[in-house]
Amino acid sequence: MKYTITLLKHLMFSIKAIAYKPLSYIVAVFLLFSFISFTAFKNNKRTPPSVIKNGGLVLPGGFEAVVVVDSLQGRSRHIAVNNNGDIYVKLRFPDSIGGNVALRDTNKDGRADIVQKFGNYDDKGSYGTAMRIHNGYLYFSSELNVFRMKLTPGKLIPEGEMEWILKDDFAHGRHEHITKPVAFDGKGHMFVPFGAGSNACQEKNRTPGSPGIKECPWLVDHAGIWMFDEAKIGQTPKDGIKYATGLRSIVALAFNSYNNSLYCLNHGRDDLTSLWPDVFSPWQNALLPSEEFFKVDKGLDGGWPYYYYDQVQKKKLLNPEYGGDGKKEGDGAKLKKPIIGFPGHWAPNDLFFYTGTQFPNRYKNGAFIAFHGSTNRAPYPQSGFFVAFVPFKNGVPSGPYEIFADNFAQVEPLISVGDAMYRPMGLAMGPDGSLYVSETEKGKIWKIRYRGDKNNFGTQQLASMERRKMLPHFKTPHEVKDNLIRGMEAGGAKIYATRCMSCHQLDGKGDGNRFPPLAGSEWVVTGRSLRDKERLIRVVLKGLEGPIEVAGKPYNNTMPSNTYLSDDDAAKVLTYIRNNFGNKAPAISANEVRIVRSTLDIK
Repeated sequence: MKYTITLLKHLMFSIKAIAYKPLSYIVAVFLLFSFISFTAFKNNKRTPPSVIKNGGLVLPGGFEAVVVVDSLQGRSRHIAVNNNGDIYVKLRFPDSIGGNVALRDTNKDGRADIVQKFGNYDDKGSYGTAMRIHNGYLYFSSELNVFRMKLTPGKLIPEGEMEWILKDDFAHGRHEHITKPVAFDGKGHMFVPFGAGSNACQEKNRTPGSPGIKECPWLVDHAGIWMFDEAKIGQTPKDGIKYATGLRSIVALAFNSYNNSLYCLNHGRDDLTSLWPDVFSPWQNALLPSEEFFKVDKGLDGGWPYYYYDQVQKKKLLNPEYGGDGKKEGDGAKLKKPIIGFPGHWAPNDLFFYTGTQFPNRYKNGAFIAFHGSTNRAPYPQSGFFVAFVPFKNGVPSGPYEIFADNFAQVEPLISVGDAMYRPMGLAMGPDGSLYVSETEKGKIWKIRYRGDKNNFGTQQLASMERRKMLPHFKTPHEVKDNLIRGMEAGGAKIYATRCMSCHQLDGKGDGNRFPPLAGSEWVVTGRSLRDKERLIRVVLKGLEGPIEVAGKPYNNTMPSNTYLSDDDAAKVLTYIRNNFGNKAPAISANEVRIVRSTLDIK
């Protein structure tokens, strides 16, 4: 982009300079700039990744990054690096060839020149996560299964059969927190979390005012971490031992060899405002609840669904589904607090404890965390989208978190998550001590190396990164000045901002993965007759669950019912989405909503 702007400035200057030149001179200049433009952009409209400093990342002094691969078909989630430098990537969108990809750099220029898919399996949802190398095996997961394949020294693609280690027959069908990261303790055990397909175990999931179930059934076989035999074939969750409970959704899981302990980061619940607007303000919803960093001892209870952690008050508080009001503690003080409470909705999606020697000593045994970034902090700017570092001493944090790698989103402020260029996801260390980072939106992977003087690394090299905490995607937003929906305080706009925006975003484009777009959607932009409008009205009133396709892309999540909306309010928000985000479709009336409602098994 900078190259484009520079080129245009030169072009404008030249046009002014030749305004009074002969025609032949003007034609010559025009042809020259046409040639330059064609040469610069014939393969890529953006500056080639190989010539952008640090592949676009911002890093502490002395560090540099190279782009290993600019994009992968199928994008990327977790990654692993073998002791010869080969890289293995869990694909976000598997195909009939495979759910993984292997990368090799044969000419040692830092970029992968061999890219090969492998590991085909039947379960091809987008939430497959794990990619870890352990005891000569490559472990990886789909939505419902954990597999492994034997690695052969010198061979890029595993030659052994794909062994089915674990099958999730507790999934009760696919649900929203179905990722399966893995970790190993070096004693023959494999740890796998099972996320809860619920926001806060409501009687009616994601329905405003619906109370929580007193004895939450998800706690029986989900919302926790189980321990398995790492080598036993064909296990199911019943073969495991429940190791920890009360953990809603875990994607970042790692074993710290320094103190032989398991650690995780728990995704906090969502929708405080949209479900309980009389209790929590949109500003509170943007900040709360915390993303919790736990040291996981056997028997840990994180408190979900009854409690959440407020990182501002530094307390475990009752969820509103169980009588909470943002102040009541109940028995929360009896629960173990996280070792760090990060701001809400940052989405910690990988964790790695650094054991290399290439980086300065302050990084030894510390924790790197990939924050995928928020989707539901509206009406305030989205936040996160960076790699953090937490210094550790004697197995516990020895200081606040630091920004290690930033500028993934490349947009400031970030209003809707779909505008983010990149979203960091996976972390792994190479044999030389370099840190590899993957991201989910393009399938890009960086290799981060230290090139400075390790003996002179300190405050000065970290100062510029510390100042970045004042940028909109880090700082606590101002309740009034940073509110992006000023002017949307009435009618369908207000209903959309309160009820729909956290998933479908301020611009109606969805998040590109879990929540479909409304902009240009064939589900939204329909004809004038009630028959044309009926499907959309039914979805808003009754909700929707299961696989659908929008604009040619599959989605599989839960759209809650909105039966609490009056016919008039439902018509207002439906008309709003049909006439915004570039959509132009006939309005929907309260009478049309009433007619469709009368055909449904709802009140």
